[in-house]
Amino acid sequence: MATQNTNTIITVLVIALVAVGGYAFFNMRDNRNGAERLGDAISELPNGIDNAARELEDRTPAERVTDTVKDATDGTP
Repeated sequence: MATQNTNTIITVLVIALVAVGGYAFFNMRDNRNGAERLGDAISELPNGIDNAARELEDRTPAERVTDTVKDATDGTP
């Protein structure tokens, strides 16, 4: 019985740790400097002006993932 309770507690702690870590990762600041943003925008120019302009904005990793998913599902390169 003690092993069952221990496993349950460890499982809950691991899930909580993963949730907190994921939240922190997806909400961290965009630490790119101006030159890096400009370079990313230039590399995105072949994919369209909209994609290049998005690279100049200060966005969280969650916003970047959302943009990538939208681009992958709407047919734009």
